[in-house]
Formats: sequence, C-alpha cells, structure tokens
Amino acid sequence: MATLEVTRRQALAWRLGRQHLLHGAAGAVEVVRTLAAVSIFGSDPDLAVRRRLASPGAPGEVQRALHDGRLMRTFSFRGSVQLMAPETAGAYLALRAAGRQWALKSWVEHYRLSADEWPDLREVVRGVVAAGPVPPQAVADELAGSARFSHLAKEFAEPNHTFLKPFAWQGDVALGPDLDGPLTLQSPAEAPAWGGIPGLDTAGHRAVLDYVGGYGPASPDHLDHWLGGGLSAGRGRIERWFDEVADRLVEVVVDGEQRWHLAEHADELAAQRPQTHVVLLPGKDDWVMGPGTKDTWVVPSEHRTSMTRGANPVVVDGAVAGTWRLDGEVVEVSGVVEGDVRGALEAEVDRLAGLLGTDLTLRTPSGSTAGR
Repeated sequence: MATLEVTRRQALAWRLGRQHLLHGAAGAVEVVRTLAAVSIFGSDPDLAVRRRLASPGAPGEVQRALHDGRLMRTFSFRGSVQLMAPETAGAYLALRAAGRQWALKSWVEHYRLSADEWPDLREVVRGVVAAGPVPPQAVADELAGSARFSHLAKEFAEPNHTFLKPFAWQGDVALGPDLDGPLTLQSPAEAPAWGGIPGLDTAGHRAVLDYVGGYGPASPDHLDHWLGGGLSAGRGRIERWFDEVADRLVEVVVDGEQRWHLAEHADELAAQRPQTHVVLLPGKDDWVMGPGTKDTWVVPSEHRTSMTRGANPVVVDGAVAGTWRLDGEVVEVSGVVEGDVRGALEAEVDRLAGLLGTDLTLRTPSGSTAGR
C-alpha cells in the first residue's frame, strides 16, 4: 500500500470516532478495551466511560460493571489504580512486571526477601484472596503465623501499596470492586473474562497493536510514552515489538509528519471527513493521557499546564481548546473561542446534563449564559 497522506483534522476525527466519542459504544467493556485503562484517581471514570456509551443509562455504570465482574481495577499504568477490561488487562500487567522489581537488590535487602522466595509468598497470598474480596489484614494474619514470612505481615496490615503492586502485576491479586469503600483484595479470576498473564512478547505485540488501534495515527515516541513511561516496559523491548508487528501497520503522513496506523483501519482513516465536534471530558481522561500532555496535536502548549494538573478539558475537533468546571448547576467554560463552536458547545452541555441527571446552565468566557 502506498503511503497514506491525511490532515491532522482527519486523523483526530478518526480517533474521536475510534474512542467512541462521536458514536457511542454498546457497553462499558468495549470502551475500556479500546482505551486500555481508565484512571480512577484524579478523574471521573464513570463520566469518562458513560460519555462514550450509545445508551449511557444512570450514573454508576462503572461501579455496576465492577460488581458484575465485567470490569476490574488494579495497579497498572503510572503506578496508580486503573479500570481495566479483564480479557486484556493481563497483557499490560505482563509488561509492568517485566522489570522484576522484586528482584532488585534494594528491594531484596529492604524486605528481606530473595527473588527465589517470591513464588512461595505469592502462593500464600493467592490462597487468602481466593475467598475475597478480603481486607489486606486477612493476608497479614495469615503471614503472621509463617516462620518464613511473618516479618512481611506489616506490609499488608498497613497496607504498603508499593509492596502490593507486584502481586497485582503478576496476576495474584486485583482490587475489590467497591470504588468508595475500604481497600480490599480479591483474585482477578473473580472476573469471568479474566485472561491470565500471557508471555511477555505476546503481551508486547498485543499492547503495541492495541495502542495504535485506539490512539492512531501514532509514532514510536507515543508508544514509548504509553508503554515505557506508563508501564516501564523498556524502550528496547518496545522498539523490538514495534518492528515485529510492522507488517500489520501502514505509514501515514499527517500534515508532513510521519505516523503509523493499523493497516486494517487505513481505509476508514482515508475516508474520514471531519466536522466540528465539541466534547467535554473529565480531567486525566485517556483522550489526553493516551498521547500525553506533550503531544501538541491534542494539547496545545498553552493548555499543557492545566491538563497536567488534571483540569477538565473542552475538546474542539480533537484538540484541547479550554477547560470546564461545574459551579453548582452552571458549566463554566474558559478558553474556548466562541462563534462557530457555540452551537456544538451548547449541545455538549445538554449531553452532560443528561449524563449527570440534572439541569445545567452554560457560562462562556464572554459571560453569556444559556439555560439547558
């Protein structure tokens, strides 16, 4: 196939559609699978997911999906807790575990636990959480009676999240389903679609293709941001995985800049005809975090600080054009140029009102308001 040439507006319009922001997805799992992971802290995962659904339903869909086992939450990207699809989570966890943090000299010395002892400790932990969700104290109680591991009981009793994370990365534990309750642990197999932890190269290939499929057209630097910065997968591995799946990719030149796209989506991209779209998203949404705040396609330099700090973005034609916040029943928008986007902005406030189940009034930079 000859190199495909498209405009930035085409590329971002395609991505808006791919991430279910133009035409909603059938369910929450489809949304989370496309995005790979949805931030729980510093964001609003329910709004992020429901904004992408064709039939959003009432608030609380993410909580319902967690209780049903359709979704899971665990430690993954950027060292934080993420909402993930059980059938694909294992690939990202495999990448995060590749650094074998538990085998580092500093770790071994601090916890007085050799890398060779990890399999036995993991077996104990799996046995406790199999009856989950259980509080971390349940693991601490089990370890307290162990001659080998009693000194580690306090790491669960506290609990020490740093110590817990490698168990999550290796598929031994996931976090319990309650978003607002106390921390609990359970087996990831509580989710019926849990796919386990695949081999590292299999996981790497999947992760590269999934990223390009959800966030394309993308560059190798984007992959390094997502899989390297997000999961510490290692630049050398990421470059190799990219080369090994290159036969499924196609080169795309976007306004003179080289990017890559899934070959199976190339025709869709070429046929994309962008129209003006305004989207209101929660802070730390994957639309921004996926490519990263350094990506000036999505985050113009004047908006980088606000996006890094977690402000709610107003996205116009795929790029951050301002921020929004709720002040009671008023949606206060700043930074957005009015004119041609006013009607689209009003329609998006209507949508937000429906998602939140309340009446909202729009206040724009000029001070004008419109009741919704």
